[in-house]
Amino acid sequence: MIINIQIEDIPMTLKTRISKLVEIISQNMHEREEIIAVSLLGALSGQNTFLYGPPGTAKSLISRRLASAFDKPSYFECLMNRFTTPEEVVGPVSIKALKEDQYTRKTHGYLPEAEFAFLDEIWKSSPAILNTLLTLINEHTFRNGEEIVDVPLKALIAASNETPEPNQGLDALYDRFIIRMLVPPIEHKQHFDELISSKPSSTDISVPKKYAITQTDWESWQKRIHEVALSEECITIIHLIRNELQEKHEELNIYVSDRRWQRAAILMKASAFFSDRKVTNHSDALLLQYCLWTSETNREQISKIVKSAIKASGFETENDLSGLFEKKEALGNEINNELYHTEDQFDTKVLKDGKEYFKQKVKFEDHYNGPHQRTVYISRQDYRSKSSTEAVDANGNKLEDISVNFNGNSSCVLVNSNRTLLLENFHS
Repeated sequence: MIINIQIEDIPMTLKTRISKLVEIISQNMHEREEIIAVSLLGALSGQNTFLYGPPGTAKSLISRRLASAFDKPSYFECLMNRFTTPEEVVGPVSIKALKEDQYTRKTHGYLPEAEFAFLDEIWKSSPAILNTLLTLINEHTFRNGEEIVDVPLKALIAASNETPEPNQGLDALYDRFIIRMLVPPIEHKQHFDELISSKPSSTDISVPKKYAITQTDWESWQKRIHEVALSEECITIIHLIRNELQEKHEELNIYVSDRRWQRAAILMKASAFFSDRKVTNHSDALLLQYCLWTSETNREQISKIVKSAIKASGFETENDLSGLFEKKEALGNEINNELYHTEDQFDTKVLKDGKEYFKQKVKFEDHYNGPHQRTVYISRQDYRSKSSTEAVDANGNKLEDISVNFNGNSSCVLVNSNRTLLLENFHS
């Protein structure tokens, strides 16, 4: 009997679906794939994003593209200034209700009924609006007259070419934007030439139904994200960063609230979840560089502190970290790889002795036979140790002519009298 299996019948992994979705909504968005990927991850986990950069860098277009990833979302957008009134954001007062001695607003088409919202130049708005936003995005409720209603907001994207000025009472609202991304002008000449040679990018992106995110998807994922465990490695990284921020508090002038740490941890769990993993790893911790900075003066320093903590937890050189990125399937940038293309670099297998081993086909340069390939198994228990161990064959028998030397991070060297091979970035 012949069974004909169509490709469409094969279940699509969550990782594949999200990767394809990022690819679709990033079409013709030069040097914006990373920003879209991280911001989408925020929306998928119920986090708000602040886009920081000069005018004309596609911040509003990024927001519209993010909304297009969802199935028929309600969307609200407003350019803020010091003359913006609450009516423009939360809706006008109902004249009909006033005649009945009730003060309510007509919120249809405004922020209280939006699933996605984009507020441009947010810090130029009036205190009355900003105070309303604080309750709305934190508690997801809106007081409309005597009634307190739940709002369907999944993610608020705010943008500005400046960060909030100190001592203006904006710290609490700024803290609600867990993700903070720099959106600079296009840097590479090739991308700039393509930009000026093409027509403006469309906000209307057609997302196939099988990729678009439904309300049911989103609600289910909110629960399942919390089932992901923070690895000991990630907890160590967080403590290393937290300690350094405390030591450099006067220099950096950064305060990270408990709420922000908790939300950042949720973002890391979401990164693992949408990469089809049940436990976070160091690649998820890279997201912290987008969660902890407060101003342009400390943004780059935060990035260095995060990467330094990741290296201190197991990576000894910058090359080790970048080497890991290079080996992953790419959408074109470092963080997008880490969010949606994180995979074990080596197959693992449990042999007859009940232990788990890395399985790897390796090429040796033999003095007598020339280059050839062998399959070896290396104990996963020795991963990141600083000792020598043995390689075995598929039956668990020791390979007498090969020794394995780990260097304490993510690399090992296989050696015998005639051959030497460096295997970098074992990734568990």
